[in-house]
Amino acid sequence: MSDLFPDYRAPWETDDQAMLRKHAAEFFRREATPNQERWAQQHEVDRGFWNKVGDAGLLCLELPEHYGGSGGNFGHDAIVQQELALAGDSAFGYGVHSTIGAHYLSACGTEEQQARWLPKTATGESVIAIAMTEPGTGSDLQAVRTTAVRDRDDYVINGSKTFISNGTHCDLLIIVAKTDPSLGAKGVSLIVAETEGLAGFERGRVLRKVGQHGQDTRELTFVDMRVPARNLLGGAEGQGFYQLMNQLPRERLSIGIVGVAAAEAAVVEAVRYAKERQAFGKPVLDFQNTKFVLAECKTEVLAGKTLIDHCIQRAIDGTLDAATASMAKLWGSEMQCRVVDRCLQIFGGYGYMMEYPIAQMYTAARVQKIYGGTNEIMKELIARTL
Repeated sequence: MSDLFPDYRAPWETDDQAMLRKHAAEFFRREATPNQERWAQQHEVDRGFWNKVGDAGLLCLELPEHYGGSGGNFGHDAIVQQELALAGDSAFGYGVHSTIGAHYLSACGTEEQQARWLPKTATGESVIAIAMTEPGTGSDLQAVRTTAVRDRDDYVINGSKTFISNGTHCDLLIIVAKTDPSLGAKGVSLIVAETEGLAGFERGRVLRKVGQHGQDTRELTFVDMRVPARNLLGGAEGQGFYQLMNQLPRERLSIGIVGVAAAEAAVVEAVRYAKERQAFGKPVLDFQNTKFVLAECKTEVLAGKTLIDHCIQRAIDGTLDAATASMAKLWGSEMQCRVVDRCLQIFGGYGYMMEYPIAQMYTAARVQKIYGGTNEIMKELIARTL
């Protein structure tokens, strides 16, 4: 909910979802917005914040009610992502946990695995992280070197991962590993490690990033780490690459959703500042250049919202394809960086100060064109449909 489009309602948004949006907006502005600077200084959100969000009924909304969710659709999840961005948050790893991680477990897990793991993800008792990226592999998931060797009732896992969001707080870690390195992509499996007291599991340094300083992004290492074989996601080896490819469109659409919502938040911040800031005896907003820049930015955001609404409807209908999700990620993240940069310029020198939300938005935006598959990879995927 923002002042930029006060009467805007997405065509897919139900009355129930409109109430959820109001609830999420109020909650995150109260509980997340004031804590951004402190979370940035400590490089993580408070662990108890996960439980607060769970108590507020804002985690894992797509899960069935018997697993603690709301039985909702992708629109419920999208609303929470949008309201987090509109609240100026760049620290809380909601997307990795709810949008992506919980959906891996619900879509790919056995009934026993779902019953064991999902209820605690909905309450915030268990935080999910996904260990895909390795030093040197980037977007090439077939090239992972982490191995999981079967030894009777366990997998013995060795390897290292980097850029892992929720790396500090994760209780459940979905690991991309080779169970048969000789088979290439067909030898990839996903194994879920329960990290509490797990021998051989090492949380490495917290990474010093350009932005998203409040996000607990870490390196992780596995040294002869034994995970029960029953934690093989889905119960069959060699399904990992297929599982990853099925879930990546959700991740990429989510990046686009956050990108457009963050751009909207930036325009709101810039309009507010331009109305209050005086220059040469009048508000900055009275200058034609300021008005024209913000008019162009507002127009870009509305164009982005319509693209994202189309994609969210496709996700709700179950017809979202990889190329369309890639378009949402590509355009949403590019527009986000472009609009946030133009809005920052309106702040002058203050826009370069990290205590201003616009500076936090600026530094947080850049990675959107990288993670989830670089935008160059998105262009490749889209080009295959030409």
